[in-house]
Amino acid sequence: MNKVRASAPQLQGLVPYDPKYLPAEAFLSANENPRDVDPEIRKQAMREVKKAALNRYPDPLANELRDMIAEANGLERDQVLVGNGGDELLFDLALAWGGPGRTFLNLPPTFSVYAANARLTNTTVVDIPRNPDYSIDEEAVLARAAQGDVDFMVVASPNNPTGLMASPVFLERLLGATDALVMVDEAYFEFSRQTMRPQLAAHENLVILRTFSKAFSLAGVRVGYILGNPGVIREFVKVRQPYSVDVVSQAIARVVFANRAKFEPGIEAIISERARMMEALHKVPGVTPYPSDSNWIFFKIADAAEAWEYLYAHGVLVRDFSSAPYLENGLRVTIGTPEQNDLFLRNLRDFALRP
Repeated sequence: MNKVRASAPQLQGLVPYDPKYLPAEAFLSANENPRDVDPEIRKQAMREVKKAALNRYPDPLANELRDMIAEANGLERDQVLVGNGGDELLFDLALAWGGPGRTFLNLPPTFSVYAANARLTNTTVVDIPRNPDYSIDEEAVLARAAQGDVDFMVVASPNNPTGLMASPVFLERLLGATDALVMVDEAYFEFSRQTMRPQLAAHENLVILRTFSKAFSLAGVRVGYILGNPGVIREFVKVRQPYSVDVVSQAIARVVFANRAKFEPGIEAIISERARMMEALHKVPGVTPYPSDSNWIFFKIADAAEAWEYLYAHGVLVRDFSSAPYLENGLRVTIGTPEQNDLFLRNLRDFALRP
C-alpha cells in the first residue's frame, strides 16, 4: 500500500525541537561549558570505559552512580534516579504525572520542551505567563495551583532562556499550597549557587532535576538525574526506558562526578565572565540585557533576527528567540571563553553601530 495512516492527533501542530546547531567559530547558543573535560580526567574516564563489557547490558539503574550522587547529597539510593540526560527524565515526568484528564501548569516563557512533553502525553496545559521582567507572577501561580486540579509543574531555576532563579520563598509557598508534583529544574544550579535540596525532607511533592551537561562539560554524554522522595522515584522507574544510560556514559559520569571539585575553577570563570559580559552589554547602544543567574545572558535588540544573521556571518552562533512568544526581539548568548566573548561583543557592537 502506497500510503500510511496519520500519526497520533497530539502531534498535529507540534514543531520539533530545533536548537539550530550550526558550525561556527564561537558556539554560544546551547548553554554548554566552553571548556572540554580536563585531559587527566578524560584519561581516567577512558580507563574506566575500557573495563566496560560492551556485549552486556548496562546496570539498568546505574546504581554505582546513584550511590555516588546520593552520598554527595546526603540521601539514600532510592532518592536518586539517573537518566539519559535531563530530557529523558522530563519526558518521564509527563508520562508518570500527565495524560488525558490531567493538567500541567506552565510558566512561559520557559524551556519549550516542558509544554511539548505535556502535549505529547495528551495532558492539558495551563499557562501562567511571567511578568514583563520575566519574574514569575507568584500570586497568580499560587492562586491557580490552589484550585486543586493541577497534577504537575516544572519551575526552572534559573529559568531558561531568561536567566533568573525562582525565589526559594516562593517555591516553599508553592510546595505547601498544592499536592501537585513540583519539579524544580536545577540544570544550571552550579552557576546560581542555589538549590532546593534542603527542602526535600519537608516536601514529598518536590523533585529536583540536575544534569552533567552544563557545569561538568558532558553535554555529549547525556547523563542527568533527579532527587526526590522514594515514592516519587518509584513512579519514575515505572515509566523510564530500560537500559537508557549506557555503560560508556555511566563510566564517564562516575569519573567526572568523583572529580567534580576540579570543575570549580571553570565554573568560577564562567560566573566572572558573566559579570563582565553583563557590564559590557549594558554599554552597547540599543541592547537590553536581562539579569542572569546562569551561564548565559538573554538580551533584546531591535532587528534581533538581523543581528543573529550578522553575528553568525562573523563566526558567532547565539540562540535566536526573536520570533518566540513573549521573547520577541530576544537573543541568548552562552558565556564562553574570554576570547569567544570578546568576539561576540565586538561584532554585536559593530552591528549596533552600523550606519
